[in-house]
Amino acid sequence: MAQERSARQPRPRLTQPLRQAWGQVVRTARRTTAEGLVVGTSGNVSARVGDTVLVTPSGVPYDRLGPRDAVAVDLDGEQVLGTLTPTSELPMHLAVYRATDARAIVHTHAVHATAVSTLVDELPAIHYMTGALGGPVRVAEYALYGTDALAERMLEALRDRSGCLLRNHGTVVHGATLDQAYDRTAQLEWMCQVWLAASGVPGRTPALIPPDELARAADKLRGYGQPG
Repeated sequence: MAQERSARQPRPRLTQPLRQAWGQVVRTARRTTAEGLVVGTSGNVSARVGDTVLVTPSGVPYDRLGPRDAVAVDLDGEQVLGTLTPTSELPMHLAVYRATDARAIVHTHAVHATAVSTLVDELPAIHYMTGALGGPVRVAEYALYGTDALAERMLEALRDRSGCLLRNHGTVVHGATLDQAYDRTAQLEWMCQVWLAASGVPGRTPALIPPDELARAADKLRGYGQPG
């Protein structure tokens, strides 16, 4: 029986691609705490390499993580690498990878984004960077953390978007790389801060970017940066 279980649940070596991806996961997770997007061990980060998902473990400070602490699961959620328990938000990460072509996910409890999630059903187009996330950012209805219900509501909010807010919880953003997912997360937090500042002025209503102009901005953002 032990041999059968081992055959069903392979424990691959930390190959060079997995080692490199794990290093990026750890660096990104540490960045979320250093830049104030999470407190303590809240939030989580993951990256997909083929059909393997490297993900931060549950309840372990990011500054303590090293190469031997790598945690990975397959797309069914079966742990295939490491002995630490994966993040409790694993259902959210797997739901995104199964439904999209994402290769990286950053989940935070950023202050301004979490505040906005309690006030509106959608973050309006307060800035043209809204286009980088696919349009006005929806708020997924509240569900208990770590549950399939939360993953389902998150996926609905992410439809045609690369980021969403989670009611009374935080943010989920995905991208083709961890750098892209992190940058989008930081932009989302900044836009939430701008909206809170503007909407809090008594007697004034923030001007929003019309849908046609937002579409033009989104188009232009696709070519932003250096070629290649």
